[in-house]
Amino acid sequence: MLTLINTNLMQPAIAPIGLDYVACAARTAGIETHIVDLCLAEDPDAALRGHFQTHSPALVGLSVRNVDDSFWPSAQSFLPPLKDLVGKLRLLTEAPIVLGGAGFSVLAGRIVAWAGADYGIRGDGESALVDLYRGLANRCHLRDVPGLLSSSFSNPPAWNSHDSGLSVPTHRDAIDNAAYFHLGGQLGLETKRGCPAACDFCADILAKGSASRLRPPADVAAEAEALLRQGVDVLHLCDGEFNVPCPHARAVCAEFINRGLSSRLRWYTYMAATPFDAELARAMRRAGCVGINFTGPAATDTMLRAYGQHHRRGDLAESVNCARAAGITVMVDMMFGGPGETPQTVREAIEFLKQTGADCVGAALGVRLYPGLPLTSRIEAEGRLDSHPGVRRRYDGPVDLLWPTYYVSPALGERPAAVIRDAIAGDGRFFEPADEPAAGPDAGEANTKGYNYNANTRLVRAIAAGARGAYWDILRTLAQASPEGTRQ
Repeated sequence: MLTLINTNLMQPAIAPIGLDYVACAARTAGIETHIVDLCLAEDPDAALRGHFQTHSPALVGLSVRNVDDSFWPSAQSFLPPLKDLVGKLRLLTEAPIVLGGAGFSVLAGRIVAWAGADYGIRGDGESALVDLYRGLANRCHLRDVPGLLSSSFSNPPAWNSHDSGLSVPTHRDAIDNAAYFHLGGQLGLETKRGCPAACDFCADILAKGSASRLRPPADVAAEAEALLRQGVDVLHLCDGEFNVPCPHARAVCAEFINRGLSSRLRWYTYMAATPFDAELARAMRRAGCVGINFTGPAATDTMLRAYGQHHRRGDLAESVNCARAAGITVMVDMMFGGPGETPQTVREAIEFLKQTGADCVGAALGVRLYPGLPLTSRIEAEGRLDSHPGVRRRYDGPVDLLWPTYYVSPALGERPAAVIRDAIAGDGRFFEPADEPAAGPDAGEANTKGYNYNANTRLVRAIAAGARGAYWDILRTLAQASPEGTRQ
């Protein structure tokens, strides 16, 4: 018997899509599989005790969606609760513990050792977890299990080659998706994994690989239909970039249109600024797309080069115009404070963004540093991170990238968030950065000043009142409805 545990307690509740895929794959392989969903449990500790009093699994898998909230200055790590959970499980079961998930895969070896788990699976878990379960049951050597990590060995990541594509279950019935839709306002769906864009700062290459492993469009549409049957009619395509590659995006849209899904569901997606044109925008709208979150991540050519981007700001403006002309709501996600950022580049970027016509703009501050990425390597080449004037963190001791560690350009001064807010000058389309970390009993209210979705009480209340959609779109709608039209 296999027990899978959803460890993500973030609110609003995010449906654990990876856990759903893995559980469905294990059951299809004939493995008795049970799920302990701590996010939906009124008392997580009681739920754990109750499960292990009546079940004796041969393997316990923990899903780790995020290692931290990826926001400066809040910089909240989710790893201490994970270690605590592993400790509790050691008192409840003798079964080996394996960790997996997109967030886990970014820092896999470090997390396995730090949390005290027996194994980890880096990359795709559907086949790898089945192989691990069977290998343990048959006392086989485990060095052939794709992506498997332990204290004694580390296999290559578990993702298939580009040519073999991606095959995952489409029935999506292992978790209570209806409950997550009620509590979270949307559900995720993948059309592919992996991203060849290889942005200098992005951890997707560590989590999912650098080659796009495409799902057959018919499978994507079948999964959407399975969720519709469960009462879920608002989806967020959680690919790194839906339009990379563009032909596959067009094929998915065509499949949705041919099945008449656009009249029954609404969906949002992440997209790169290029490639994109009016034809794809119109196809997406006909297929049911209502919102696009474009990865800026900057709006000056200077900073786009600093982030290793191949597009320029004119490309971003053109893509925003194409989407809005097709009737699609647009957010542009920005990342201020990278190497080379100055008050002048901030002002230039924000003035440009005000002219693009985007419905809203996320003005995040700081770049999360992950080991092995090109941007991190360039900063490390400038000198020790411990003494680098641009490196910021909220933990003691030497710099350790296992914990939230950010780069904020020293040229922005002692109050970099204020530099950004001053340039925004009250424009209600922008989600402004905060100065201090949100912590303690007022964290949920403090988070509403930006767009950190973690413990955002305003967002939770809106969903409870019936709001549905991408979180940025819900917050945008709330801002428009406020008397002052601001995001406070």
